[in-house]
Amino acid sequence: TEDRIIEMLKPDYITGLTVLGGEPFEPENQIVLVPFLKRVKESYPDKTIWSFSGFVLEDLMREGTHCHTEVTMDMLNMIDVLIDGRFEQELKNIQLRFRGSENQRLIDMNKTRKEGKVVLWDE
Repeated sequence: TEDRIIEMLKPDYITGLTVLGGEPFEPENQIVLVPFLKRVKESYPDKTIWSFSGFVLEDLMREGTHCHTEVTMDMLNMIDVLIDGRFEQELKNIQLRFRGSENQRLIDMNKTRKEGKVVLWDE
């Protein structure tokens, strides 16, 4: 399956990969995804990787939380845009771009790493 996805990313009109549900940042999923994401980055360094997570970035980065593992930072370091936070039905807003509820953030991970603070993605 991974080989097939790598091949499907080949055309120039495919700008990147989005990783989403179940939950990419469940510990057992991170262990499998990190080597795959490394393959994607090595094969296509100019393509972006986006990921959705019900966890918030601060929890992903904090040692001792359920979602923080020995590979979490490796995974976060390969993601260009993280959409974090659980979908909340009472905060649903169909006018939002790339997210379903107002509590979710589109985080520019490249700028966040560079500036050392959360920087929201802006096209």
